[in-house]
Amino acid sequence: MVSYRIVLLLAFSAVLSVAIAGKKTLVLLDSMSVRETHSVFFRSLVDRGYDLNFKLADDSNLALIKYGEFFYDNLILFSPSVEEFGGSLSVEAITSFIDGGGNVLVAADSTVGDTMRELVMECGVELDEENTAVIDHLNYDASDSGKHTRIVTEPANLIDAPTIVGPNTKNSPILFSGVGMVADSDNPLVLEILTGSSTAYSFNPDEPVKEYPHAVGKNVLLIAALQARNNARVIFSGSLDLFSNDFFAASVINQQTGKKTDKSGNQELATALSQWVFNEKGVLRVGEVKHTKVGMTAPPTAYTILENVIYTIEIDQLIGDKWVPFKAEDVQLEFVRIDPFVRTALTPKNGKYVAQFKLPDVYGVFKFVVDYNRIGYTHLYASTQVSVRPLEHTQYERFIPSAYPYYASAFSMMGGVLLFSLVFLHLRDDPKEKAE
Repeated sequence: MVSYRIVLLLAFSAVLSVAIAGKKTLVLLDSMSVRETHSVFFRSLVDRGYDLNFKLADDSNLALIKYGEFFYDNLILFSPSVEEFGGSLSVEAITSFIDGGGNVLVAADSTVGDTMRELVMECGVELDEENTAVIDHLNYDASDSGKHTRIVTEPANLIDAPTIVGPNTKNSPILFSGVGMVADSDNPLVLEILTGSSTAYSFNPDEPVKEYPHAVGKNVLLIAALQARNNARVIFSGSLDLFSNDFFAASVINQQTGKKTDKSGNQELATALSQWVFNEKGVLRVGEVKHTKVGMTAPPTAYTILENVIYTIEIDQLIGDKWVPFKAEDVQLEFVRIDPFVRTALTPKNGKYVAQFKLPDVYGVFKFVVDYNRIGYTHLYASTQVSVRPLEHTQYERFIPSAYPYYASAFSMMGGVLLFSLVFLHLRDDPKEKAE
């Protein structure tokens, strides 16, 4: 009986360890009071199975890695005003965490310090200076204190990517109060998730505007995202209040239009952003890859030019805790030597993607390449190398119609030589003529 209980306990421990795999999350705060003011957001993470470890950002025991192993899978930085991280944590350690595949959610506000600005800048986004805020004298909430920094952003300012922002965030306005950002235009990995209205700008609300603001209009970035080349994900929010209980439950009245909404779209947006950044959505993987000649079941050691080839690939998407076939109509296959010789669409069929094409009349070392890169999804890349050889001498056509004139000239020459030889050998001179 005891052994039976031990087996059950071990089985339960194994299931529990699998359930929280990939969900160990370190949450760094400026003050533990943030844990209460943002409790709804944190509770939603716990309900989805995340193991949250709350610590102050200047805790002397902070560490992300030891002996080459990361302690956490995800990192939440709700500590905009931190001057220096505690323990072995630093900007370099966090960027190494991202390089190692870790996911990071960063939220700032007008108290943002140089440490947070340096971290964000390492990822291709620039935060405005301390004590600045995004100001909009037209699109602000009726409950604003008078500085017009509690702004209302319409759903139209969100990126058109339901995988990142969710399918329901287009229905309610978003409340924002915080610092503005600008994306590095030379960094193709940065995504502009939420931008300000055309009347917004970033400046210190307590000072007169005597110089050009850090950003103006649609260039004011409120929320940004980064998906690294190793598929690590990072979210940057210029507003810590965007994730707060107050903003989740607040009603919205746009002072300009007078339109009232009973509840902001902040909670739906925050949930969708957290699902994306922590790899709950938009995660793809390559399954089984097959290629062979049409009519065959196994791939040959080498293909021959001009053969008909069929290529099959399985692409799965993570939905909840299960991998299901991914459905899309824009997946392509390339047959590449140095440049693509063939580019064709992959057709969904029975949960797989299939393409059939004829090999080019060029031999060498080729690759079947599927390079799928879409906003909101992990970068999918599959490459399979094959050899393509020329025709064997027994595979060429014996008589080519276009060469009939050459065949005729060859045989006519042969016939002429034969006739000349017969005449030369059998024609004799008359002896009488020689005597005379």
